[in-house]
Amino acid sequence: MNDRGVPASELSDEELERQGTQAHLTRNRVFLHGTAEQFKAHTDRMLELEQEYLRRHPKRTWQGSTDQDDPAPDLAELNTLAQVRLLFKSFVDQMNVLLAEDTDSVSSEPSEPDERARRLLALFAETAEGTMHKLEAHQRARELGLSPAEVAALYKHQPPLLATAGPDRVITDAGRSFTRGS
Repeated sequence: MNDRGVPASELSDEELERQGTQAHLTRNRVFLHGTAEQFKAHTDRMLELEQEYLRRHPKRTWQGSTDQDDPAPDLAELNTLAQVRLLFKSFVDQMNVLLAEDTDSVSSEPSEPDERARRLLALFAETAEGTMHKLEAHQRARELGLSPAEVAALYKHQPPLLATAGPDRVITDAGRSFTRGS
């Protein structure tokens, strides 16, 4: 064990996710109230945890999905400052998208799921158990251009097209029917 804890590569998936979540929850406090040394140590550990998570679960994050015209850079090949800049830019971009969606989603009437939703449901139907980890499911939805509100509508649809099962998301019988156009 080193001064930063157990190396990320030796953590179980559950512990890696728990420590990564905790690192993100404490980030603002360390940024605002920590010393420069604490902030650097926190940044190093958070990046170590994120890189290990990305290595294990590339399809659950935006870094794991690559666009052939604009491939995502490999974080492991960047120095720490470049990694922080890239992650900060990504955070700002994501916040801008969420803020834009919030102002665009004034309509109170839920709309019927469209072809993008049908494609997402088809991805679920293609898996062995009709399930995906929640992070992979949300990544696939982003790739298809579905907003968080549009994804939430799949759970609220009557009858529901998707359901939750712990950390997994599961296509329902109604969701399977919807993919077939029934």
